[in-house]
Amino acid sequence: MARKADGVLGANQEEILKKRVGAMFRFLASVYGPEGLVLKAGKLGALKGMKSKDLCQQVVALQKVVYEDPTIGACPSLDEIPSILDECQEEIAEHIARYSIEQEIEELVSRKMQEKHEEYLKEIKREILLDNSSPETEQTQEKLKNLLKLEKRSLARSALTILRPRSLKQIIGQDRAIQALLAKIASPYPQHVILYGPPGVGKTSAARLVLQEAKKMPFSPFGKNAPFIETDGTTLRWDPREITNPLLGSVHDPIYQGAKRDFADGGVPEPKLGLVTAATGGILFIDEIGEMDPILQNKLLKVLEDKRVYFDSSYYDPDDPRVPEYVRHLFTHGAPADFVLVGATTRDPEEISPALRSRCAEVFFDALTPDHIVEIVRGAARRLRAKICREACQLIADHTIEARRAVGLLADAYAVALHRAGGYPKRGFLPITVEDVASVIESGRIQPSITAKARNSLEVGKIFGLGVLGYLGSVIEIETVTFPARQPGKGTMRMNETAGSMVKDSLFNAASALRKCFDIDLYNWDIHVNIIGGARIDGPSAGLAITLAVFSAITGLPLRQDVAVTGEVSLTGNVKPIGGVYEKIYGAKQAGMKSIVVPYDNSLGIKHVRGIEVVYVRHLQDALDHVCPGWRESYSCA
Repeated sequence: MARKADGVLGANQEEILKKRVGAMFRFLASVYGPEGLVLKAGKLGALKGMKSKDLCQQVVALQKVVYEDPTIGACPSLDEIPSILDECQEEIAEHIARYSIEQEIEELVSRKMQEKHEEYLKEIKREILLDNSSPETEQTQEKLKNLLKLEKRSLARSALTILRPRSLKQIIGQDRAIQALLAKIASPYPQHVILYGPPGVGKTSAARLVLQEAKKMPFSPFGKNAPFIETDGTTLRWDPREITNPLLGSVHDPIYQGAKRDFADGGVPEPKLGLVTAATGGILFIDEIGEMDPILQNKLLKVLEDKRVYFDSSYYDPDDPRVPEYVRHLFTHGAPADFVLVGATTRDPEEISPALRSRCAEVFFDALTPDHIVEIVRGAARRLRAKICREACQLIADHTIEARRAVGLLADAYAVALHRAGGYPKRGFLPITVEDVASVIESGRIQPSITAKARNSLEVGKIFGLGVLGYLGSVIEIETVTFPARQPGKGTMRMNETAGSMVKDSLFNAASALRKCFDIDLYNWDIHVNIIGGARIDGPSAGLAITLAVFSAITGLPLRQDVAVTGEVSLTGNVKPIGGVYEKIYGAKQAGMKSIVVPYDNSLGIKHVRGIEVVYVRHLQDALDHVCPGWRESYSCA
């Protein structure tokens, strides 16, 4: 009897559970709809279980529908089913709660949409009108057609572009400068650099090619795609309003011209990145860096320290949801500006900002000699598939000391030769003659760059001094004539009006030195010193040349014309040091001088001079030994 009662109880419990499962299915049908529930059960593989009379199969089907999990397949025991149904009931209740909240939100959105309906409708109408209205007319379409035709036209490449150095070996006359630049750039720890030197000697090309060499070195931090960004310091100006700044970057506020429409309409300021950010990971080359605005220089120094550029705008609101993430990032963190600065200038180092110089290494490029120009021209001619004789190369070298200018003259002479020949030769190289070069020089009215040249002779009262302008040294031809004064002790001394006061003082120093050393009283003579060509010179360095010229004119002893001299003469005849020695040496070499006389105290600063003899002197007499052969036989020292 007890077993029968247990069986009856089990059957009743199963029936109760079936009714509970059926009630839950009916509730789901009311939520999803009868068809929706069937469709959902079919997708989840629960449709067969729903129709089954087996309780376990029904429970499994219910679990699949409630949890939306088709992988449920294990049939539970009768004892497990009540707890499973409780969990399903809780899940259904939670689902209904979510559904109710979603319904409330949808109703709220619908209400808001209804409120804004008219406003949205007007905006849409406006957008449709703008989209459908075409700005094009027959005239604008015709202009576009003509513009596209012009885009297809192009001239030949510039000769200067073709002839630009492609490797460091093609940069002539700058071996020391290139070696120094390589050491500072192609290094594990590259430095900011300022390049000094005259124009047209290869500073820009050297910087560009050194970066290419650095990319090849495994220890260099420059990657394969390291950029070389080039700009001109003369075009960079600081805008007090900070509206435009191509170097550092700026912010286009929505009220200013240049802001994008979508930013302007939303009132969002737009940061514009500058060249310092474009140069990140590479080199920023600023030509004529000494011409930059001082305020902009100071701002650049700040970027060099921080390695970032920061932006600011009163229109930026960090809480504005309309601000794009990249704009928010730029205003929050700034833009990267991690680069190596290479500046080039033709100014003296003293004219460059001390703050900028303190952060940069310095490399000096030398002026080119005539031999360098000849080598540059011959190499450029080979790249043009032309041959040029030595005399034509020398003619170009006589009329310029700049590589860029020399290549330009060659390109013009190439064109003249091409017209003369009636086109390209069928075989071999196009010959460029002296007449071709002379035609270019005459048509351009180009004056010789070197007016005074060494002569293999001895002349009385004539000597070559040396001057310097910027980084260019040059010879100065000085001539002197003397006449016995009409009255002893009342002689006169005269010099060019273009000569500076310090040069005129050198003549008076010469009077004291000659009287002290040789007992020659200049006031017994009428003396005229002439700077040939009327060059404006100033400074004490012409003192030695003037003293020697006056000595020669009075004594009649001739001076060598293949020697240039420089130095200040004291009242006692000592030769004092001067500046610009390297530039003056190169000026002497350009003029074809065999030797140069330099103060002994300048010897420590002179190294690795090739192609010219450098003679160091301490006293006026030492200079005479080299410049005036046999003077000691005629005069004894006082």
